[in-house]
Amino acid sequence: MRLPRPKHRIAMLSVHTCPMAALGGKETGGMNVYVRELSRELGSQGLNIDIYTRSQDAARARVRELWPGVRVIHVPAGPERPYSKNMVFENLPEFVSGLRHFAATERVSYDLVHSHYWLSGWVGRELAREQRIPSVHMSHTLGRMKDTVARTAAEKETDRRIQVEQELVCDMDRLVAATDLDKAQIVELYGANPEKIEVIPLGVDLEMFRPIPRAEAKAAIGLELPRQQRILLFVGRMDPLKGLDTLLRAICKLNDLAPDLAKSLCLAVIGGDVDENGAGVDTDLECLDKLKREVGVDQLVAFLGSRAQDTLPYYYSAAEVCIVPSHYESFGLVALEAMACGTPVIASRVGGLQSTVEDGVTGLLVPAGDPDALAEKLKLVLSDDDLRMRLGASARSKAQIYTWRSVADRILHLYEGLWQNNT
Repeated sequence: MRLPRPKHRIAMLSVHTCPMAALGGKETGGMNVYVRELSRELGSQGLNIDIYTRSQDAARARVRELWPGVRVIHVPAGPERPYSKNMVFENLPEFVSGLRHFAATERVSYDLVHSHYWLSGWVGRELAREQRIPSVHMSHTLGRMKDTVARTAAEKETDRRIQVEQELVCDMDRLVAATDLDKAQIVELYGANPEKIEVIPLGVDLEMFRPIPRAEAKAAIGLELPRQQRILLFVGRMDPLKGLDTLLRAICKLNDLAPDLAKSLCLAVIGGDVDENGAGVDTDLECLDKLKREVGVDQLVAFLGSRAQDTLPYYYSAAEVCIVPSHYESFGLVALEAMACGTPVIASRVGGLQSTVEDGVTGLLVPAGDPDALAEKLKLVLSDDDLRMRLGASARSKAQIYTWRSVADRILHLYEGLWQNNT
């Protein structure tokens, strides 16, 4: 492939969450991994990448070089501490000013802006207009899609988010969707021009996420989990959208269906820690602890908090099965990471999970929010060693096509097309 000219510099925007944050926190997940890994690959192909994110710690260095040609820049926007992402919008003008000041001080200009999530999209649009450069935007999740699965008024997205997303589908030069279904939803819910949308899936680091012998994996995670028990795994934010309550209820159902089987299990929950209000996720955990007591699974669940990404392969490999019971996922990176480790996945039949998890081949799909169906599938896969091994092997095989290098190649092709059209 022809390498881009060294002068090409990209402003990569991840305003509300730092791509280097530990995974499983209140606002950290697949998008953080995406921004980090895409930037690393693009940097290795000759681009200069500046990742701009909101400063959440005044003591942290403003600029950090991650890899050659790739650096993260922490820009103050409001209090330099974690706070609700819904409050970030009010401080976006300050973020834009900080970005502008940094670029002027460094005497750098950009050839393209690539924004992630609607808050970054607002900033990206301002930068693109000001510098007259091409713009690329990836929503990662859609406000209107989240509203379709919201169960309470508190889970609804703000009108401001919906309005900004509606504007971005018109104002940005190109949109990136993770799957064909994601593209269709952008078109249907926002009236986007389908010709502006490129479908480019997420990737997985196949060197990091690989099968590890179960005994070795259990030894590596030490005393956190009982080695004699069979491990079920959930990885995700403490967010109602992720469906952890459904999983806890499914384990209660499983205890009714097969009590001897349930007694041999331990559900490891990776996710949590500090929420956007700076007060921790104690409230969320108290609610979940109450639910555990109500459904009688108090001894079967271990909350482990957030974990560094390079430790996750050990948890995936230690697990008999990884469960992704989300109500909505535009892609579902957790499922792909588990598959790369050769771990069977039981996932909700929603969004991008239907693209990676092929029912009966690389994993099992169940209706979202249905603990009875989930309990039945858990019983099936845990009771059939041959099925579990076959699903795991097929999952590992399918994951091979999802590499970050292939993602970066396709993103770079998109950039080059915009540069050619902009000359």
